[in-house]
Amino acid sequence: MSVTTIRDVGIPLAVLGNKSGFKGVEGNGLVRGDVILDGGCVAGMVPATVHRDQPVILFPKLVDPHCHLDKCHTADRLDGIGGNLTEAIEAQRRDKDNWTGNDIRTRASRGLREYHASGTGLVRSHVDWGDTATPPSAWHVLRELAEERDDITLQLAALTSPLQMAEPEMASDIAKAIPEGHALGMFVFGQQGYETAIRNAFEQAQSRNLLLDFHVDEGLDPALNGLEVIADIALELNHSGPIMCGHAVSLSLRDQTTVGRIADKLARAEIAVTMLPSTNLYLQGRNGGTPKDRGVTLAHELHRAGVRVLLGNDNVRDAFCPVGRHDPLFALELGILSAHLDPPFDRWLPSITTDAAQAMGHAPTYVRGAALPDLLVAQASDLSNLICGASLAPATQLSEVTQ
Repeated sequence: MSVTTIRDVGIPLAVLGNKSGFKGVEGNGLVRGDVILDGGCVAGMVPATVHRDQPVILFPKLVDPHCHLDKCHTADRLDGIGGNLTEAIEAQRRDKDNWTGNDIRTRASRGLREYHASGTGLVRSHVDWGDTATPPSAWHVLRELAEERDDITLQLAALTSPLQMAEPEMASDIAKAIPEGHALGMFVFGQQGYETAIRNAFEQAQSRNLLLDFHVDEGLDPALNGLEVIADIALELNHSGPIMCGHAVSLSLRDQTTVGRIADKLARAEIAVTMLPSTNLYLQGRNGGTPKDRGVTLAHELHRAGVRVLLGNDNVRDAFCPVGRHDPLFALELGILSAHLDPPFDRWLPSITTDAAQAMGHAPTYVRGAALPDLLVAQASDLSNLICGASLAPATQLSEVTQ
């Protein structure tokens, strides 16, 4: 195996992995030096022998744990965008008359191209399931796209309702249509019978080795408590598979004692919570004027309790959010602004890389041991520069020097 060196590279400590053998200069969440490659994989670091005029940062490909490729890029044909969650659901429902197989493929392919351009290697897209146990056309189209693309891994989550999942036979039929490696999901919003539906979802996931992903408590109502119910059932059943909960907006209105109790349960159940700032900022807290509530979950409190906090782009140019980008760095930047995710930013970089991959049931890619095709390079001097628009490229473009 050949040993080569890449001169003067910064690596974020949060996504490095084991620091042993990386003898660079540490500062601002980075270790910087000459990277040693052994057989094309990152093996170590020594102090830099020369310094670049333009600093670079080496890090893993990005991950988006929560988006909706079946809905994306429909904003230009929707009338009256703007309203709360209920109004957005109704507007998108009307648009489904346009959802031919070709329409879905065209829009979703555009979204995947945008993810690839942003340096994303792993994506989870939710897919509206409809009213029956039969998979919708969008499910088939996105599964085809997942199989066709070799530049990005697309994982799907069936987005069902408690009305469907509360019926054991229908819950079983839906679960049968989901292959291993993909997720069974549900929109939990305080509906009648939702506890039974959640329990059925857990039982189906356990019997069929499926991942679980819930849209939960997506509203500024402290009475919404699906998040705690999910944690209670996970602990009761001693569930071992990955569980993700998106939104969790109502948590922001709970008192400190209640937040601590729920966060402790989430941590013990190893449930990841995905913060979705773009859509929640757009839909939540509407009052006819300027909103006063931010409408995002409690990232700091969950993080301090040991809960894995993720960030996703959610809806991009559809009835739920007429703007947005298929770019995990954009989600992180918006999370920083909306939830005061202050520096040092290295604590939040895993939310769109290693932590996000692990919450999706994938082995996380750390820089140590990774092959260059699995990494990105940014023309950036620090993590702030990286997050807010640095030029990105495949790490394979870095020039190597033979030892």
